[in-house]
Amino acid sequence: MTTRVTADGRDGFPVVPGRYRLVAARACPWANRSIIVRRLLGLEDALSLGLPGPTHDERSWTFDLDPGGRDPVLGIERLQEAYFKRDPDYPRGITVPAIVDTTTGAVVTNDFAQITLDLSTQWRAYHRDGAPDLLPDAHRDEVESVNRRVFTEVNNGVYRCGFAGTQEAYDEAHTRLWTALDWLEDRLRDRRYLVGDTITEADVRLFTTLVRFDAVYHGHFKCNRQKLAEMPVLWAYARDLFQTPGFGDTVDFTQIKQHYYVVHKDINPSGIVPAGPDLSGWVTAHGREALGGRPFGDGTPPGPVREGERVDPAHTPLR
Repeated sequence: MTTRVTADGRDGFPVVPGRYRLVAARACPWANRSIIVRRLLGLEDALSLGLPGPTHDERSWTFDLDPGGRDPVLGIERLQEAYFKRDPDYPRGITVPAIVDTTTGAVVTNDFAQITLDLSTQWRAYHRDGAPDLLPDAHRDEVESVNRRVFTEVNNGVYRCGFAGTQEAYDEAHTRLWTALDWLEDRLRDRRYLVGDTITEADVRLFTTLVRFDAVYHGHFKCNRQKLAEMPVLWAYARDLFQTPGFGDTVDFTQIKQHYYVVHKDINPSGIVPAGPDLSGWVTAHGREALGGRPFGDGTPPGPVREGERVDPAHTPLR
Protein backbone atom coordinates (compact mmCIF):
# COMPACT_ATOMS: atom_id res chain seq x y z
CA MET A 1 0.00 0.00 0.00
CA THR A 2 1.72 3.12 -1.21
CA THR A 3 -0.74 5.78 -0.05
CA ARG A 4 1.07 8.32 2.11
CA VAL A 5 0.52 10.44 5.18
CA THR A 6 1.54 13.92 4.01
CA ALA A 7 1.45 17.49 5.24
CA ASP A 8 -1.01 18.45 2.48
CA GLY A 9 -3.09 15.27 2.75
CA ARG A 10 -2.84 14.65 -1.01
CA ASP A 11 -3.83 10.97 -0.59
CA GLY A 12 -6.58 11.73 1.90
CA PHE A 13 -4.37 11.20 4.94
CA PRO A 14 -3.08 14.54 6.29
CA VAL A 15 -0.49 14.63 9.05
CA VAL A 16 -2.47 15.01 12.28
CA PRO A 17 -0.74 14.40 15.61
CA GLY A 18 -2.29 11.51 17.50
CA ARG A 19 -4.30 10.20 14.54
CA TYR A 20 -1.91 7.50 13.34
CA ARG A 21 -0.10 4.56 14.93
CA LEU A 22 3.21 3.18 13.69
CA VAL A 23 3.20 -0.61 14.00
CA ALA A 24 6.81 -1.78 13.90
CA ALA A 25 8.27 -5.00 15.29
CA ARG A 26 11.71 -4.59 16.84
CA ALA A 27 12.78 -7.87 15.24
CA CYS A 28 12.42 -6.65 11.66
CA PRO A 29 15.22 -4.56 10.09
CA TRP A 30 12.82 -2.67 7.80
CA ALA A 31 10.64 -1.76 10.80
CA ASN A 32 13.63 -0.98 13.01
CA ARG A 33 14.47 1.85 10.59
CA SER A 34 11.17 3.58 11.31
CA ILE A 35 11.56 3.18 15.08
CA ILE A 36 15.02 4.79 14.91
CA VAL A 37 13.89 7.71 12.72
CA ARG A 38 10.80 8.35 14.86
CA ARG A 39 13.01 8.52 17.96
CA LEU A 40 15.75 10.65 16.38
CA LEU A 41 13.16 13.17 15.20
CA GLY A 42 11.25 13.16 18.48
CA LEU A 43 7.86 12.18 17.05
CA GLU A 44 6.76 10.15 20.07
CA ASP A 45 3.93 12.55 21.00
CA ALA A 46 2.71 12.90 17.41
CA LEU A 47 2.89 9.26 16.27
CA SER A 48 2.27 6.43 18.73
CA LEU A 49 4.13 3.12 18.48
CA GLY A 50 2.69 -0.39 18.48
CA LEU A 51 5.14 -3.26 18.98
CA PRO A 52 4.19 -6.73 17.75
CA GLY A 53 6.09 -9.69 19.14
CA PRO A 54 9.09 -11.16 17.34
CA THR A 55 7.45 -14.20 15.76
CA HIS A 56 4.49 -14.64 13.47
CA ASP A 57 2.69 -17.38 11.58
CA GLU A 58 1.59 -17.45 7.96
CA ARG A 59 -1.30 -15.11 8.75
CA SER A 60 0.22 -12.16 10.49
CA TRP A 61 2.34 -10.43 13.09
CA THR A 62 0.58 -10.58 16.47
CA PHE A 63 0.47 -8.35 19.54
CA ASP A 64 1.39 -11.14 21.92
CA LEU A 65 3.60 -8.88 24.06
CA ASP A 66 0.64 -6.66 25.04
CA PRO A 67 -1.77 -7.41 27.89
CA GLY A 68 -4.45 -9.77 26.64
CA GLY A 69 -2.59 -10.15 23.35
CA ARG A 70 -4.21 -7.01 21.91
CA ASP A 71 -2.70 -3.71 20.81
CA PRO A 72 -3.84 -1.25 23.50
CA VAL A 73 -4.73 1.48 20.97
CA LEU A 74 -6.03 -0.46 17.98
CA GLY A 75 -7.65 -3.23 20.03
CA ILE A 76 -6.57 -5.92 17.57
CA GLU A 77 -4.78 -9.23 18.06
CA ARG A 78 -3.26 -9.42 14.58
CA LEU A 79 -1.94 -6.73 12.28
CA GLN A 80 -3.80 -8.61 9.56
CA GLU A 81 -7.04 -7.12 10.94
CA ALA A 82 -5.88 -3.59 10.08
CA TYR A 83 -4.90 -4.67 6.57
CA PHE A 84 -8.30 -6.29 6.01
CA LYS A 85 -10.01 -3.13 7.30
CA ARG A 86 -8.39 -1.33 4.37
CA ASP A 87 -8.87 -4.16 1.85
CA PRO A 88 -10.86 -7.28 2.83
CA ASP A 89 -9.24 -9.12 -0.08
CA TYR A 90 -5.69 -7.93 0.56
CA PRO A 91 -3.64 -10.55 -1.30
CA ARG A 92 -0.08 -9.91 -0.19
CA GLY A 93 2.01 -10.49 2.93
CA ILE A 94 1.22 -8.68 6.17
CA THR A 95 4.36 -6.64 6.70
CA VAL A 96 5.84 -4.15 9.15
CA PRO A 97 6.28 -1.27 9.42
CA ALA A 98 2.74 -0.13 8.79
CA ILE A 99 1.04 3.13 9.64
CA VAL A 100 -2.55 2.63 10.78
CA ASP A 101 -5.27 5.29 10.93
CA THR A 102 -6.68 5.00 14.46
CA THR A 103 -9.94 6.68 13.40
CA THR A 104 -10.77 3.78 11.08
CA GLY A 105 -8.43 1.00 12.24
CA ALA A 106 -7.22 0.59 8.65
CA VAL A 107 -3.65 0.53 7.34
CA VAL A 108 -2.67 3.67 5.44
CA THR A 109 0.73 2.52 4.17
CA ASN A 110 3.29 -0.25 4.50
CA ASP A 111 5.80 1.38 2.15
CA PHE A 112 8.82 0.91 4.42
CA ALA A 113 11.18 2.97 2.28
CA GLN A 114 8.82 5.94 1.97
CA ILE A 115 7.68 5.93 5.61
CA THR A 116 11.02 7.10 6.98
CA LEU A 117 11.44 9.69 4.23
CA ASP A 118 8.00 11.09 5.06
CA LEU A 119 8.75 11.18 8.79
CA SER A 120 11.67 13.48 7.91
CA THR A 121 9.87 15.68 5.37
CA GLN A 122 6.09 15.55 5.92
CA TRP A 123 6.06 15.48 9.74
CA ARG A 124 8.55 18.33 10.11
CA ALA A 125 6.09 20.54 12.01
CA TYR A 126 6.12 18.01 14.85
CA HIS A 127 9.85 17.30 15.06
CA ARG A 128 11.44 17.92 18.45
CA ASP A 129 13.63 20.94 19.03
CA GLY A 130 17.12 19.91 17.95
CA ALA A 131 15.95 17.13 15.61
CA PRO A 132 18.68 16.22 13.10
CA ASP A 133 18.24 16.70 9.37
CA LEU A 134 18.48 13.13 8.08
CA LEU A 135 17.93 14.25 4.46
CA PRO A 136 20.10 17.35 4.05
CA ASP A 137 19.44 19.11 0.75
CA ALA A 138 23.15 19.55 0.06
CA HIS A 139 23.68 15.79 0.11
CA ARG A 140 20.27 14.46 -0.98
CA ASP A 141 21.46 13.01 -4.30
CA GLU A 142 24.42 11.28 -2.66
CA VAL A 143 22.23 9.87 0.11
CA GLU A 144 19.86 8.44 -2.49
CA SER A 145 22.74 6.96 -4.49
CA VAL A 146 24.27 5.28 -1.43
CA ASN A 147 20.84 4.06 -0.33
CA ARG A 148 20.22 2.38 -3.68
CA ARG A 149 23.46 0.40 -3.51
CA VAL A 150 23.06 -0.48 0.17
CA PHE A 151 19.47 -1.61 -0.41
CA THR A 152 20.14 -3.87 -3.37
CA GLU A 153 23.51 -5.26 -2.30
CA VAL A 154 23.43 -5.29 1.52
CA ASN A 155 19.91 -4.92 2.99
CA ASN A 156 18.53 -7.32 0.36
CA GLY A 157 21.88 -9.02 -0.20
CA VAL A 158 21.81 -10.94 3.07
CA TYR A 159 18.36 -12.27 2.18
CA ARG A 160 19.55 -13.34 -1.27
CA CYS A 161 22.20 -15.43 0.46
CA GLY A 162 19.85 -16.85 3.05
CA PHE A 163 17.08 -17.87 0.66
CA ALA A 164 19.21 -18.99 -2.28
CA GLY A 165 17.79 -22.21 -3.68
CA THR A 166 20.90 -23.45 -5.46
CA GLN A 167 24.64 -23.41 -4.88
CA GLU A 168 25.09 -21.21 -7.93
CA ALA A 169 22.56 -18.66 -6.69
CA TYR A 170 24.14 -18.64 -3.24
CA ASP A 171 27.68 -18.24 -4.59
CA GLU A 172 26.62 -15.28 -6.73
CA ALA A 173 24.70 -13.68 -3.87
CA HIS A 174 27.59 -14.16 -1.44
CA THR A 175 30.05 -12.54 -3.87
CA ARG A 176 27.75 -9.57 -4.44
CA LEU A 177 27.22 -9.04 -0.71
CA TRP A 178 30.90 -9.06 0.16
CA THR A 179 31.81 -6.84 -2.77
CA ALA A 180 29.45 -4.26 -1.28
CA LEU A 181 30.68 -4.75 2.29
CA ASP A 182 34.28 -4.33 1.13
CA TRP A 183 33.24 -1.11 -0.63
CA LEU A 184 31.67 0.14 2.60
CA GLU A 185 34.75 -0.84 4.61
CA ASP A 186 36.84 1.33 2.28
CA ARG A 187 34.32 4.19 2.12
CA LEU A 188 34.10 4.52 5.90
CA ARG A 189 37.82 4.23 6.55
CA ASP A 190 38.40 7.99 6.61
CA ARG A 191 34.87 9.34 7.16
CA ARG A 192 32.70 8.86 10.22
CA TYR A 193 29.37 8.64 8.40
CA LEU A 194 28.28 7.45 4.98
CA VAL A 195 27.45 10.89 3.54
CA GLY A 196 28.72 14.24 4.78
CA ASP A 197 29.79 14.68 8.39
CA THR A 198 26.46 13.98 10.10
CA ILE A 199 24.10 11.04 10.54
CA THR A 200 21.70 10.71 7.61
CA GLU A 201 19.00 8.33 6.44
CA ALA A 202 21.78 6.33 4.76
CA ASP A 203 23.34 5.46 8.12
CA VAL A 204 19.99 4.38 9.53
CA ARG A 205 19.39 2.02 6.62
CA LEU A 206 22.82 0.40 6.81
CA PHE A 207 22.82 0.13 10.60
CA THR A 208 19.77 -2.12 10.87
CA THR A 209 21.49 -4.75 8.70
CA LEU A 210 24.87 -4.45 10.41
CA VAL A 211 23.42 -4.78 13.91
CA ARG A 212 21.82 -8.12 12.91
CA PHE A 213 24.86 -9.43 11.08
CA ASP A 214 26.74 -11.50 13.63
CA ALA A 215 23.62 -12.49 15.57
CA VAL A 216 21.74 -13.77 12.52
CA TYR A 217 23.06 -13.25 9.01
CA HIS A 218 26.55 -14.71 9.52
CA GLY A 219 25.22 -18.12 10.52
CA HIS A 220 21.53 -18.33 9.69
CA PHE A 221 21.90 -16.78 6.22
CA LYS A 222 25.40 -18.22 5.56
CA CYS A 223 26.94 -14.75 5.10
CA ASN A 224 30.05 -16.13 6.69
CA ARG A 225 33.17 -14.94 4.92
CA GLN A 226 33.79 -12.90 8.05
CA LYS A 227 31.92 -11.71 11.10
CA LEU A 228 31.18 -8.02 11.33
CA ALA A 229 33.46 -8.04 14.38
CA GLU A 230 36.30 -9.11 12.07
CA MET A 231 35.92 -6.10 9.77
CA PRO A 232 37.68 -3.34 11.71
CA VAL A 233 36.14 -0.32 10.00
CA LEU A 234 32.54 -1.51 9.72
CA TRP A 235 32.65 -2.95 13.24
CA ALA A 236 33.85 0.37 14.68
CA TYR A 237 31.26 2.27 12.60
CA ALA A 238 28.44 0.00 13.77
CA ARG A 239 29.51 0.36 17.41
CA ASP A 240 29.67 4.14 17.03
CA LEU A 241 26.06 4.21 15.84
CA PHE A 242 24.93 1.61 18.38
CA GLN A 243 26.22 3.81 21.19
CA THR A 244 24.51 6.90 19.73
CA PRO A 245 21.13 7.69 21.35
CA GLY A 246 18.33 6.62 19.02
CA PHE A 247 20.14 3.63 17.52
CA GLY A 248 21.24 0.94 19.99
CA ASP A 249 18.47 1.79 22.43
CA THR A 250 15.94 0.55 19.84
CA VAL A 251 17.67 -2.83 19.32
CA ASP A 252 16.40 -5.99 21.02
CA PHE A 253 18.85 -8.78 20.21
CA THR A 254 16.70 -11.49 21.78
CA GLN A 255 13.68 -10.60 19.67
CA ILE A 256 15.87 -10.38 16.57
CA LYS A 257 17.19 -13.91 17.05
CA GLN A 258 13.78 -15.31 17.95
CA HIS A 259 12.28 -13.88 14.78
CA TYR A 260 14.75 -15.32 12.30
CA TYR A 261 15.48 -18.66 13.92
CA VAL A 262 11.87 -19.47 14.81
CA VAL A 263 9.96 -18.07 11.82
CA HIS A 264 12.27 -19.36 9.06
CA LYS A 265 11.42 -23.02 9.51
CA ASP A 266 12.67 -23.89 6.03
CA ILE A 267 16.16 -22.71 7.01
CA ASN A 268 16.09 -23.71 10.69
CA PRO A 269 13.50 -26.50 11.05
CA SER A 270 14.46 -27.25 14.66
CA GLY A 271 13.46 -23.76 15.76
CA ILE A 272 16.44 -23.68 18.11
CA VAL A 273 17.57 -20.12 18.89
CA PRO A 274 21.34 -19.87 19.42
CA ALA A 275 22.66 -18.56 22.72
CA GLY A 276 25.37 -16.33 21.23
CA PRO A 277 27.02 -14.22 20.18
CA ASP A 278 28.55 -12.34 23.09
CA LEU A 279 27.12 -8.81 22.93
CA SER A 280 29.60 -7.07 25.22
CA GLY A 281 31.70 -5.86 22.29
CA TRP A 282 28.90 -3.51 21.21
CA VAL A 283 29.64 -1.16 24.11
CA THR A 284 33.44 -1.10 23.80
CA ALA A 285 35.35 1.98 22.65
CA HIS A 286 35.21 2.50 18.88
CA GLY A 287 37.58 5.44 18.36
CA ARG A 288 35.52 6.93 15.54
CA GLU A 289 35.42 10.35 17.22
CA ALA A 290 38.94 10.85 15.85
CA LEU A 291 37.43 11.21 12.37
CA GLY A 292 35.49 14.27 13.47
CA GLY A 293 31.93 14.63 12.31
CA ARG A 294 28.92 15.97 14.17
CA PRO A 295 26.44 13.16 14.79
CA PHE A 296 23.37 15.43 14.97
CA GLY A 297 24.70 18.34 12.93
CA ASP A 298 23.37 21.55 14.43
CA GLY A 299 20.87 19.54 16.46
CA THR A 300 21.02 17.56 19.67
CA PRO A 301 20.66 13.93 20.75
CA PRO A 302 17.19 12.65 21.58
CA GLY A 303 16.27 12.46 25.24
CA PRO A 304 15.73 9.31 27.29
CA VAL A 305 13.64 6.53 25.79
CA ARG A 306 9.99 6.92 26.69
CA GLU A 307 8.43 4.76 29.37
CA GLY A 308 6.84 1.74 27.74
CA GLU A 309 9.22 1.87 24.75
CA ARG A 310 12.41 0.72 26.47
CA VAL A 311 14.14 -2.46 25.34
CA ASP A 312 14.21 -5.19 27.99
CA PRO A 313 17.56 -4.70 29.79
CA ALA A 314 18.19 -8.45 29.51
CA HIS A 315 18.07 -8.16 25.70
CA THR A 316 20.74 -5.48 25.20
CA PRO A 317 24.28 -4.75 26.39
CA LEU A 318 23.39 -1.08 26.92
CA ARG A 319 23.01 -0.05 30.53
